[in-house]
Amino acid sequence: MQELSADHFFQLIRTKPDEALQNLYVSYYSVLCNHVFILLKDRDIAEDIVQEVISDMWEKKESIIISQSILPYLKRACRNRALNHIRDHKRWENENEEMLLVQDHAANKDMELETQELDELISESIAQLPEKCRIVFSLSRYKSMSYQEIADNLEISVKTVENHISKALRILREKIYEINIKE
Repeated sequence: MQELSADHFFQLIRTKPDEALQNLYVSYYSVLCNHVFILLKDRDIAEDIVQEVISDMWEKKESIIISQSILPYLKRACRNRALNHIRDHKRWENENEEMLLVQDHAANKDMELETQELDELISESIAQLPEKCRIVFSLSRYKSMSYQEIADNLEISVKTVENHISKALRILREKIYEINIKE
């Protein structure tokens, strides 16, 4: 990539403005995006910032004074814009952090209650399963035994274990579905 000098760039603006803008994008867009990405670790925001900087530069092309080559100027402008983004984002985070903590606490309490209710519902539903089905399901889910271990332990086939597990899950799904319809 050939560096676009400030003199050459401003000459292009006067004679071929569309080519000057295209030159800016072709020459510097990906380099600037990578430069900003290193600071922000977010590709979309980096691209937005680079586009804003190039757009701002383009809007101020008649009054802007660049005494060096274009790239250092654009890098500095992108870096400043990225740092402003970080500052503004942190300010927003600080202002909303306490509110979010309160909301999280309330949500956690609600979730705790819902989880407790769901655990009770599941326990009641498991207790209502047919005896063999309940035993097989409990060994599988609560004792983490494999189907083969359950089959060996209860002296039944693996296929029978699979059938009991399927039946238990079907019954539990139906119970939960019934409760969701009632609510």
